[in-house]
Amino acid sequence: MPKQVLMPQLGESVHEGTISKWLKRRGEPIEEYEPLLEVNTDKVDTEVPSPAAGVVLDILVEEGMTVQVGQVLAWIGEAGESSAAAPLESAELVSPPAAAGQAPGLSAAPALGGRLAGRDRELGFISPVVAKIAREQNLDLRQVRGTGLSGRITRQDVLDYLAHPPQPGAAQPAAAQPVPGVSYSPPPAALPGDQLVAHTPVRRAIAEHMVFSRRTSPHVTTVMEADLSRVSAHRQANKDAFARDGANLTFTAYFVAATVYALKTFPLVNSSWSEQGILIHQPINIGMAASLGEAGLIVPVLHHADGLSLLGTARAVNDLANRARLRQLKPDEVKGGTFTITNHGVTGSLFAMPVINQPQCAILGVGAIQKRPVVISDPLGNDAIAIRAMVYLSLTFDHRILDGAAADAFLARVVEYLQNYQ
Repeated sequence: MPKQVLMPQLGESVHEGTISKWLKRRGEPIEEYEPLLEVNTDKVDTEVPSPAAGVVLDILVEEGMTVQVGQVLAWIGEAGESSAAAPLESAELVSPPAAAGQAPGLSAAPALGGRLAGRDRELGFISPVVAKIAREQNLDLRQVRGTGLSGRITRQDVLDYLAHPPQPGAAQPAAAQPVPGVSYSPPPAALPGDQLVAHTPVRRAIAEHMVFSRRTSPHVTTVMEADLSRVSAHRQANKDAFARDGANLTFTAYFVAATVYALKTFPLVNSSWSEQGILIHQPINIGMAASLGEAGLIVPVLHHADGLSLLGTARAVNDLANRARLRQLKPDEVKGGTFTITNHGVTGSLFAMPVINQPQCAILGVGAIQKRPVVISDPLGNDAIAIRAMVYLSLTFDHRILDGAAADAFLARVVEYLQNYQ
């Protein structure tokens, strides 16, 4: 009897995923629990195993399409069996990005009350569940104001509109506006010899999130420098002991510890903006931006970092960084961050102005650690020139939440922790 392959629930808050790659094709044999396909959710690629041994009878979803949890993806059975599944209706699938030169709207879309799921040139992204409700209720989605990421119309937006429809003659809410410069702008004119590299799901997600962040909050950056002489000495004296305990003691662990210390002192920095007020988060969950090379970047989250010792922090940093490079993170491990650190100094950058990881309040940029001459003063006020390990730290913050004095005070506390480390 053929067996269905369903889109799995890959995390508590994960409701859909994009098919990144099929690892098997129609007619190919497969063993039970052998990887069948890769699914991308929130920039995390996860392998989905086959629920049974046999042959891939049918593949119902093409690479690049996005489906809801529980959607039938494929059928596995014995050679010669026929699939018992009818093809999914196109309204249940999100179309892949349009080809170059083609308008990014939906092809052959019916009236607005029955839109197919996918990218609409007027409304942006329409999820399958939103499209289904609109079709069943004959709802014109242009009347619904989107509150999701990049103005996306969410399921709750549609339900709220249906529960409280505007009265005749009342002002209609503005339709969701597409984010300029991401996937809605006209394609640039191709020059002779140009090569078009299709967007990956990760690159598209990064682009949309960065543009959304810049449009959402006023970014301001402040920069200070820190003397890491004490941190460097502590690391040199303890890295062998940490290695015996299974942890590589990197400078990142110290930056995380310093950030936790400062966030405890200034909890307002561990917050998010909302129209009702500023939401101050109780847990301190530190995101650590990690490069995936040409594939882009990802931000694994160190949950409850305030409950970890330096050894525990080092172990967690090692684990998340290693699994990020190996593409083995779970979707829930890139969610729930309340503050982010990006160590751009690993490539030699001295300082930068990072983009805030929405809906967080701020992001700390760590530059390259360099030995350079600085002026130091002894307790008697005598000055001397000395060689010190120095680093520039930049804090980009949401000016709706923090003023310059508060941001400087927070960053000064990070510097204080590092320079006086015991």
